[in-house]
Amino acid sequence: MTARRERIATALAAVRERIAAACVRAGRAPEEVRLVAVTKTFPATDAALLTDLGMLDLGENREQEAAAKAAELRELRPDAPVRWHMVGRLQRNKARSVARWAAEIQSVDSVRLARALDRAAAGAEVAGERAGPLDVLVQASIDGDPARGGCPLDGLAELADEVAGSGDLRLRGLMAVAPLTMDPVAAFGSLARAADRLRRDHPAATELSAGMTNDLEIAITHGSTCVRVGTALLGTRGLASP
Repeated sequence: MTARRERIATALAAVRERIAAACVRAGRAPEEVRLVAVTKTFPATDAALLTDLGMLDLGENREQEAAAKAAELRELRPDAPVRWHMVGRLQRNKARSVARWAAEIQSVDSVRLARALDRAAAGAEVAGERAGPLDVLVQASIDGDPARGGCPLDGLAELADEVAGSGDLRLRGLMAVAPLTMDPVAAFGSLARAADRLRRDHPAATELSAGMTNDLEIAITHGSTCVRVGTALLGTRGLASP
């Protein structure tokens, strides 16, 4: 085992232990919480090592980097059934590209973006570049600050209805990032209530993507079904191994 693979394997085991312990404290089963490994700024070789260790849900923040990395990983591990998740802010002009490689978009924060993705997913399916609808999480802005992206909480119902009514998108649930200026307990509590409201209107939208390296335990306590972890798995961003 190479040194890099050993470091990632050790880190992955530690993160899984954190998730399991948090679930026990919350009275939940560890199987209820999915781990997405965020590979932003790290090379495709690290993504390949993650797949070797059984991590098949991988996340990216920037479309251009993600498209190239997904293509490289297909060459490195052609048989790995990887699910790529777009977890960063997405511009409408990138919809066509992201629909080709992403299994799920976790950062849909406007009706206009939802419509662009719906058209892009339909085009990608016709072109044979994807099979089936594009899974979508609507991104909530817990504090309403537009600088960080996300839909204000009072606009989530309209956005969710738009996604659910689309022909080539599938509404899976809700995503958010806890604002640094808020107490995470209060932030994730507010998000949990928003998720409950969303599920009342859309019972199949059961996913709640919340929690990262520094706050995943609090997010799990408040019902997160998906944590997005990068630093705790791969190290400080920008210091990737060659």
